[in-house]
Amino acid sequence: MQLETERLLLRPWQDTDAADLYEYAKDDRVGPRAGWPPHTSVQNSAEIIRTVFNHPEVYAVELKENGRAVGCVGILIGANSHFEISEQEGEIAYWIGVPYWGQGLIPEAVREVMRHAFETLKLKALWCGYFAENTQSHAAQSKCGFRYHHTEENKYNAFLQGYRTEHISCITYPQWLECSEQ
Repeated sequence: MQLETERLLLRPWQDTDAADLYEYAKDDRVGPRAGWPPHTSVQNSAEIIRTVFNHPEVYAVELKENGRAVGCVGILIGANSHFEISEQEGEIAYWIGVPYWGQGLIPEAVREVMRHAFETLKLKALWCGYFAENTQSHAAQSKCGFRYHHTEENKYNAFLQGYRTEHISCITYPQWLECSEQ
């Protein structure tokens, strides 16, 4: 499955993306904000592609202008989510490399994934989380219509082996329809 926006192609990850993935995922400003440790090598990134990113509805964020994978966006449905949600709901997860911060690429990618989730997959609600210190992620979610739902204090993160505060937001199908009509 591929999805497309004005500037992006959202497509399955490929083994050939390992070097691009490593270039952006090794930066310690990226992973820890999203809840995972920086990548340690191209081989480490290749393993992540084969295991973590090798799932339906997980997409490489590819720039149309140069064909490079510069980030990731995905929908974790039901039991695959980090949240306790039904099989008719999904969690949106995303990140993008530092050189592309502030260009509106993640909101563009997330909006397309939301459209796909509601129109094609017929999900009833989408959830999204951001760690307290990640104001950029909060801004991206707000731009996409997500609304604050609750906060989870001292939530354990197995990838980073530590406790953090996570704010959880949500958007239902009717709320999304309302936002898309504006």
